[in-house]
Amino acid sequence: MFKSKIQKNIFLYTILATCLFSSYLFVQNNHSFYDRPIAKVIETTLEDQSELVDMHNNEDVLFRQQIIAVLKNGKEKGNHISLINEYSNSGAYDQEYRVGNELFVSFQSSSAEDTTLRGTIEDVKRDKYLLLAAWFFVLVLILVGKRQGFYSIVSLLINASLLSYSLNVYMKSFNLSLVLVCGISAILFTVISLLLVNGRNEKSYAAVIATLMGTLALMLITYLVIGATSGSGLRYEDMQFLTRPPEVVFMAGILVGSLGAVMDIAITMSSSIFGLYEKKPDITVKALLESGMDIGKDIMGTMTNILFFAYVSGSIPILLLYIMNASPFGYTLSLNLSLELARALAGGIGIVLTIPIGLYVSIFFVNRKRARA
Repeated sequence: MFKSKIQKNIFLYTILATCLFSSYLFVQNNHSFYDRPIAKVIETTLEDQSELVDMHNNEDVLFRQQIIAVLKNGKEKGNHISLINEYSNSGAYDQEYRVGNELFVSFQSSSAEDTTLRGTIEDVKRDKYLLLAAWFFVLVLILVGKRQGFYSIVSLLINASLLSYSLNVYMKSFNLSLVLVCGISAILFTVISLLLVNGRNEKSYAAVIATLMGTLALMLITYLVIGATSGSGLRYEDMQFLTRPPEVVFMAGILVGSLGAVMDIAITMSSSIFGLYEKKPDITVKALLESGMDIGKDIMGTMTNILFFAYVSGSIPILLLYIMNASPFGYTLSLNLSLELARALAGGIGIVLTIPIGLYVSIFFVNRKRARA
């Protein structure tokens, strides 16, 4: 049996390695699948440079790079093209290109008089780097989670497709509420993720119910608080270009953003309670309650911090920009962090509420299992 298990693992890893190698070869030679011209850098020359002074009086050096590249697709495939690239030390809006880089370019076909192709750089072809990162993610999940890791990847793909489809349906209709669309999607996300990864059992059912109840509770509280305060302190400037009500979009973001943390708490509580029961079937309800609350207290702080850092981290560049331009600190925070902090607080409420909800729902299913035993 042990030998058979080793053989299965070797077979699985061989398949994964084959898929990784073949997909990497594909992205290395998939230029014909792109409509835009792609050029591979074969030679770079630093032409000249001039010192510039930026708006903060810090010296920045501007470099001018002459690039010779060979076209990899299109009618001009195989021909050389001359490109100019200007980049600075800061690299905020530009970068230096090296031999081997593949670039999306634009150009006009050469005439009979001028056989030299000259073009401009539009973007960098990064699909091979994205593929390596994606495969590393897949390999880590499968190596650590085995079957559950594989099902986690499947559920992630299904949920991403479902979210994309839901948003597409919403964009095509002005009569639908985004909160309603995301609410239905959240139910499907929860059921698909928990049942697919953990199987159809009491532990998964308890986690599904706790997740939905915890998410519903945090949404109700958020609605009540925003309604009682008339949304005072919430700044929707970053949604000013939306053609839909920003308040609805904000609430939908809270729903989807908090769902993952609430689901994590729910399955943690459910797994812990059922783990205690399976190791000691005669454990009392009081002992389960005490142990469950201890576990909940341990994970409550870390999960709340995770939400806070996840929401705030995306605002660090704009915060630095405002602070470097001498904007008042309070104004900077209120303008750029009001929505993020509100999302983090709402998610924190959901986390705290899901701990007792998940605990009591799990104990309910444990008692049902005991009654059938």
